[in-house]
Amino acid sequence: MPSVYIKTYGCQMNERDSEAVAAQLVAKGYTLAQSEHVADVILLNTCSVRDLAEQKAVHKMENLAADIRRSRPNVVLGFLGCMAQSRGRELIDRLPDVDLVVGTQKFHRTADYLDDIIDGRRDHVVDIEEEKGSEAMIREHLLNGTQAAQSVTAFVSIMQGCNQYCTFCIVPYTRGAERSRTFPDIVAECRELVGRGVKEITLLGQIVTSYGKRWSSSFSLPGTSPSADTLKRELQRPGKSAFVQLLEGVNEIDGLERLRFTSPHPKGYGDDLVEAYRRLPKLCESAHLPVQSGSDRILRRMHRGYTREQFLGLVGKLRHVNPEMGITTDIIVGFPGETEADFEETMSLMRKAAFDNAFVFKYSPRKDTPAATLPDPVPQEVIAERHGRLLDLVNDIGREKYRRDVGKRVQILVEGPSRKNPARLEGRTRTNKIVVFEGSERHRGQLLDVKVTRAGSFTLYGDPAILNDQ
Repeated sequence: MPSVYIKTYGCQMNERDSEAVAAQLVAKGYTLAQSEHVADVILLNTCSVRDLAEQKAVHKMENLAADIRRSRPNVVLGFLGCMAQSRGRELIDRLPDVDLVVGTQKFHRTADYLDDIIDGRRDHVVDIEEEKGSEAMIREHLLNGTQAAQSVTAFVSIMQGCNQYCTFCIVPYTRGAERSRTFPDIVAECRELVGRGVKEITLLGQIVTSYGKRWSSSFSLPGTSPSADTLKRELQRPGKSAFVQLLEGVNEIDGLERLRFTSPHPKGYGDDLVEAYRRLPKLCESAHLPVQSGSDRILRRMHRGYTREQFLGLVGKLRHVNPEMGITTDIIVGFPGETEADFEETMSLMRKAAFDNAFVFKYSPRKDTPAATLPDPVPQEVIAERHGRLLDLVNDIGREKYRRDVGKRVQILVEGPSRKNPARLEGRTRTNKIVVFEGSERHRGQLLDVKVTRAGSFTLYGDPAILNDQ
């Protein structure tokens, strides 16, 4: 059978989609290639959130078509995911060597389409149509590269799409409207993963806190169960959202050690979700809260649905539940109309919130989004200068927060070899900080108490001599 290599751009949702496609291909007899240079099929799972991500994928495919086609003309080349969804046939028109373009609701069709192309039944396939029930089709897992291998952590997709329509964001156009999977289906997938040795599960969605507001379209298909009406009745409990009830259900799985979720929307954090951090022992005290800007004026232009004061109030509530709560965020610099005063409001919010880390992005106009046509674009040199200033502040705050952990004893879940130094192991604290230490393979999957001996750039280091030392 052919070998396949998948390169993934973008977010954790894309990583999860790539894993599911790989698992489906392995189930049909494909093997996974270690490199694009030896693969019979090369797939790029793309991102459209920023123009840079799209350009990287296009340039990568151009290079593949130019280099690989000369020596291996029968290699199948394909685009998957968000950019495939937004550009469709345009990608094949621009790059005639591309054989396959599969959109975000068609990942589960990839294996069948590849069979058709390899067997000569079709020359090209472009499929970016909507499909009912597609949100329930991303459920296969390929742990550590093979279905039989163990992995310590896993992502589980609980919903697809987004109905927020932030003015800068292309996701509602590439991922479609919100569609939630059923509660029993998600819990069953989580239970199966734990049975395969997974210790930590992260629930994924474009806006996970919107889970259950709009149910899967697959409920209307013949033979599906339970019905949308049944689910609504079961999950309508006063003061408790469907998402919190899902957290409770996963928290009860025997053998699961830790539970996380991403990405939420700040306005989706009701008091029931804040309180869940206190009640649910497996829910890690870690929250990623994308604020995007510290200026109320810019937040309104972004259509974010909350104010600076409301956001800081949420941060305060979470830290009241647990003062050690790990909180990270996303920031966009240079949104159209952003003045120096607006930017200073963002800098001020960063100081007040004292995030553990922040992902800082330069504004990138995306086609068909309202922000792309807003007046008063910020000059690129101004965006670059503000971006650098904000990164310096993020690094200063993070350096101080990580330094405070030196000398503390922290619990980590050991995930495996360090990505930067495979001779060492790494794990994460419950607050989602990476800890690197010297250990052996037997530590993989274990919960260990490690004393932090030093702090690097958003990384902690533990001394193996005092592992579990009393």
